Amino acid sequence: MAHVADILGLHHVTATVADAQPDLDFYRGVIGLRLVKKTVNFDNPYVYHFYYGNERGEPGTIMTTFPYAGTGVPHGRHGAGQITVTSFTVPDGSLTFWHDRLTDRGVAVTHEPGAFGAEGLRFADPSGLTIRLVAARDVRAPWAHADVDAAHAVRGVHGVTLSVETPARTAALLTGLLGFDVVDETESVTRLAARGAAPGRLVELARAPEDAPKGVNGLGTVHHVAFAIATSAEQLAIRDELLGHGLQVTEVRDRQYFRSIYFREPNGVLFEIATVPPGFTVDEDPAALGRALKLPPWEEPNRRDIETHLAPVSP
Repeated sequence: MAHVADILGLHHVTATVADAQPDLDFYRGVIGLRLVKKTVNFDNPYVYHFYYGNERGEPGTIMTTFPYAGTGVPHGRHGAGQITVTSFTVPDGSLTFWHDRLTDRGVAVTHEPGAFGAEGLRFADPSGLTIRLVAARDVRAPWAHADVDAAHAVRGVHGVTLSVETPARTAALLTGLLGFDVVDETESVTRLAARGAAPGRLVELARAPEDAPKGVNGLGTVHHVAFAIATSAEQLAIRDELLGHGLQVTEVRDRQYFRSIYFREPNGVLFEIATVPPGFTVDEDPAALGRALKLPPWEEPNRRDIETHLAPVSP
């Protein structure tokens, strides 16, 4: 089927988490991702927005978090209509390294073969998000440093798993409007990919058990998944196509490092389509990414007030 614009792959995954410092310590210190941007939630500037990824935060490598502890946001509930697993790729042969690294730091780890053959490790982050490391070939350059070298370093987001009541409806949207293809299937899980079944392009649809509760957003849950689109013009074209099929889609929102539109797929999971440009070096030198608190221009007059509301975190 021809599309007005095809999705390039995943752009990022965004989660609602608890405390800021444990989140930084885990994704930067344990998992070994680079903090490529320390900013604020543009819809609530008194809450941090952390972006973790590879050296430049390339689309498809990025995990982002909103640390909402202490703001009255309750813990969420994992369930149907929600992204329930976020997977990252690590090199083949590195799972023993990661098992030892995680267990040495007090993280309970479960080994799993995976629905499609690749071995993996499953565990929870400090806020209760389910994370999986998948051993697979991945050509993306990692953020390697002394603590985690390139032979073991995380390459980026591998894919996301959606727990949904009617997978066929989500699959129809992904294949019919967004250019995904079904690349593998088991009795309970359908795997789709954008432009080839490579890490960073994968969505898995798992049929939710009949007695599964409805997922509720809150601390310890994934808020949304973002898909990458090449240009603003293509984003507008795909927005028109989504609207033409009866979906409710937001206006384009300026997120400083990309432009975004949001909508809910038929099972209720929040999807975002984000542009690749301008990227995270638009307001910081590549060598300095993630060091300073960056605010969008419209919030700069409020910097002193915003900083007083944000919990201090170690650099």
